[in-house]
Amino acid sequence: MPSVKGKLPTIGLLYLDHVMRFFDRSNFRGWPDKIETVVYHWGNDKQRFINEVKRKKIDVLIGNIPATAYETFREIARALPGVTFIPDMDTQFSNKSKENVTHFCEKYNLPAPATRIFYEQDEARAFLSTTRFPKIIKRSYGPSNYGGYYVHKVDSEAEALELLTEKRYYPAYIQDFIPMKADIRVMLIGHKPVCAFWRRPPEGEWLTNTSQGGSMDYMNVPAEALELAVRASKAANAEYWACDIAVNFDDEYRILECATAFAAFPYVRDWIGQYLMWKLSSGTMPGPHIPLYNWEELGKISSSILRTMRYITFGQTTDLQAMTDTCETYDAMDDDGYPVIDTHNRYQEEWPSEQWNRQDNYTPSCRDSYASSRQPDPVQAETRLAEQLADTGIEDTVIPAPIEIEVSEITLEPEPVTVEAPETSPFDLSEQKLVEVLSGARGISQGLALDIINNLGADKVVHALRYEPSQLMTVRNIKARKLAHILKSWENHLQNY
Repeated sequence: MPSVKGKLPTIGLLYLDHVMRFFDRSNFRGWPDKIETVVYHWGNDKQRFINEVKRKKIDVLIGNIPATAYETFREIARALPGVTFIPDMDTQFSNKSKENVTHFCEKYNLPAPATRIFYEQDEARAFLSTTRFPKIIKRSYGPSNYGGYYVHKVDSEAEALELLTEKRYYPAYIQDFIPMKADIRVMLIGHKPVCAFWRRPPEGEWLTNTSQGGSMDYMNVPAEALELAVRASKAANAEYWACDIAVNFDDEYRILECATAFAAFPYVRDWIGQYLMWKLSSGTMPGPHIPLYNWEELGKISSSILRTMRYITFGQTTDLQAMTDTCETYDAMDDDGYPVIDTHNRYQEEWPSEQWNRQDNYTPSCRDSYASSRQPDPVQAETRLAEQLADTGIEDTVIPAPIEIEVSEITLEPEPVTVEAPETSPFDLSEQKLVEVLSGARGISQGLALDIINNLGADKVVHALRYEPSQLMTVRNIKARKLAHILKSWENHLQNY
């Protein structure tokens, strides 16, 4: 990277419509040059986005990519070989899905719960008929945890099959259940732990999420958890990173989640910005000094106050420890602890989509597979935009209350159509058939159906219906309620095939 003595790189902050912003310009206080912004608008916006990055002569794009846009940004990154993405697409590999977290942990020998992933229903059924319970079943792909709402404990084969039939999670992501006394969230910048805290389940429960009644505290986070998080951060080559680590009753540690997108107070984002300015200026601008276990002291401050605090700094002198007026001495600062260090440059992709995008590339062996049976749930359709708004990786947040839909009132009255030869698959639709499916939804005229197809293209409309329904909302006049009706019509099409 050019140093500040010459020309600094042009920074662009990467934003997406409907997605919460992790950074803004205030996190990069002191950067002497203009900081650009580029917004991705979903739909068929890829080429326009690429052109805007080129027009603004951006050298570095900074921002997290949500799961639903990950593969598109893989393509964008390849189309912009002269642009550095921070974090890069390989570092963000774990952001996309829990399946990817499993592959990441397996490659780098990081301890994690034993996990099986199935793209075929018969294989999942065979496994469930012989395995021991209880098990954990999670939604692998898409917006993440939402306070445990997509994490389910099943105690029998019948319960597991009922859950998979109801939820239609694809692939089937099944883990051993680990009785936990708690889990630990560790946040890192430059592979240095900068914040860590315990999350403990309420008595008699197993979910630790605070939105499910769990409690949290910052004291006495064990060094073993910090070390495991550092190993994961270095393996991911992450400028910033977070890990959720399970702690069982034998004090064994296993990674549950890891990502570059996580909930963080503004002062933590300021530290990340300072670290990135240090990195991009080749060390000419000062990096952050963040003492280990600082969170034990900051954690004593009310979270409502911490949310308002910015640009927290620490002195580097440790021979005289500051004392409080209550005679407490903070003695956890350790210059020999984990230093803030730079990441390394990559010269080839570690997780190329041709090999690792199994969600889209997998070809089912028969019609009785999760890929061919998975159908969207119209009752949940109106929460999907809210999910995308909060699609921030492993953030522990309460899912927005869904807008109620009276499904019984949704009636479909499609116009008579000419009988055609059967399609080879319910997903191989002629344009005329696709218009019929779309206009079969209440409130969708044939003209609006054609607008949807003309805007996105027929193939992308089918892809959106199968995997990313929220992309249909990039078309003018398609709001959450109409999307719910479209998904109901799509579900009827699949059921009647």
